[in-house]
Amino acid sequence: MAGKSGAIHIGVGGWTFPPWRGAFYPEKLAQSKELSYAASKLTSIEINGTYYGSQKPESFRKWHSEVPDGFIFSVKGPRFATNRRVLAEAGDSIKRFYDSGVLELRDALGPVLWQFAPTKKFDEADFGKFLELLPRKLEGRALRHVVEVRHDSFKVPEFIALLRRFAIPVVYADHGKYPAIADITGEFVYARLQTGKDTVKTAYPPKQLDEWAKRFETWASGGEPKDLPRVDKSPAKKQPRDVFAYVIHEGKIRAPAGAMELIERVK
Repeated sequence: MAGKSGAIHIGVGGWTFPPWRGAFYPEKLAQSKELSYAASKLTSIEINGTYYGSQKPESFRKWHSEVPDGFIFSVKGPRFATNRRVLAEAGDSIKRFYDSGVLELRDALGPVLWQFAPTKKFDEADFGKFLELLPRKLEGRALRHVVEVRHDSFKVPEFIALLRRFAIPVVYADHGKYPAIADITGEFVYARLQTGKDTVKTAYPPKQLDEWAKRFETWASGGEPKDLPRVDKSPAKKQPRDVFAYVIHEGKIRAPAGAMELIERVK
């Protein structure tokens, strides 16, 4: 969607998952072709490997070469930056991450997702220091960041105000335990749909998929879904926003099917 709406990018977490072979990937598809196949069916993928360890520039270049024009990767920032007691000390880990060749994704590079542990509580001063460390531009290119918090202590107006100061979005988590925060705090929206079921052919039932598609379109056109919880009730500035949404429920066998159904609904 373009023009009066932002673009809506929908996908899954990662592309290497053996149970998808035969369920999502064709039976005899070579493993080396899985990314290009997934990218032909989805419009985005969340790269998980970067969370666990450093990648090489040639890997990012290869991934870029295997996806079509317009396809976008979101990339998880390393746990070495977020899983620490003092976030203000994460500078070296953040620098190493960007030095590893992330920009080799070129036009396919979307937001970097900084994911925090469920035990990490909100400390306004320290979290603010972390946000200050995130580079806004590298090699002349503007960078996008989003944070995923998993502790209820973040459900306070001070957190929303802090993110708005830096214009950094917070993940909306459709999850059984993590806080659901639908406040608009940046120039794009990022949602992770994590309550799908493998017993449902499309991960989410059709009615719920219809509801999510409508929310994505509302966000993209600059609005805010009325049925999602916000911490700060004051409305965000109405402007078109890109939307990034990932179906990543626990079993995840049906995640690609759910993502493809959502893509059809927002065409």
